[in-house]
Amino acid sequence: MTQGIYKVIKNEKLTETVYRMVLEGDTSALTAPGQFVNLTVEGCYLRRPISVFDWDDTTVTIIYKVVGEGTEKMSEWKDGSKADVLVGLGNGFDVAKSGDKPLLIGGGVGIPPLYGLCKRLVAEGKKPTVILGFNKADEIFCKEDFLAAGAETIITTVDGSVGIKGFVTDAMKNLDYTYFYTCGPMPMFRAIEKTAQGGGEYSFEERMGCGFGACMGCSCKTKYGNKRICKDGPVLQREEIIW
Repeated sequence: MTQGIYKVIKNEKLTETVYRMVLEGDTSALTAPGQFVNLTVEGCYLRRPISVFDWDDTTVTIIYKVVGEGTEKMSEWKDGSKADVLVGLGNGFDVAKSGDKPLLIGGGVGIPPLYGLCKRLVAEGKKPTVILGFNKADEIFCKEDFLAAGAETIITTVDGSVGIKGFVTDAMKNLDYTYFYTCGPMPMFRAIEKTAQGGGEYSFEERMGCGFGACMGCSCKTKYGNKRICKDGPVLQREEIIW
């Protein structure tokens, strides 16, 4: 984990409530797709944990949804603004378990951490299939990013306005895959758990106090004892989760 003052290079609106922000600074602590950053927002007591979408040697890209005071203020940051950021938090996904045909399943703002994973898997010669779940057409984002990364990309919408009508599990049923990775809301996780075959990993969205394991505020029970989502997660193996 590193902490520093990062410069906002870009803060663009993708949909009515979703933004993409590029921050310039030290990215050396980012080692695995699925890690996250924690940003200080002026006027807010707690930092805001946001999943990493992508990174390179000098920049980190995040995608976030405006859901409250903190993210509303973030959406107003201009190019050149400075942000106090903790970088390289969490454990990330284990790509060694993917097999040749991994399945990536994202719902809403659970989609961003899957992009770095997708790029890593493609770079290793794997052939990932990605399912992106939304409520309706005007909420869709990042489809083109996954296609450009080289993944077969399937869209589901609850209202049927684009792609498969229904939920991500409706797209999963007839697919052949070696392992799955997913990030999204808990109701989606419960549905996936009833549908998925074989091994997999769940990246949990959780309210966090500190973001690095000190406060124990995001602890959850697993088959192997209590784990902190921010430190021991956010990625947990399918077999260890107590539903």
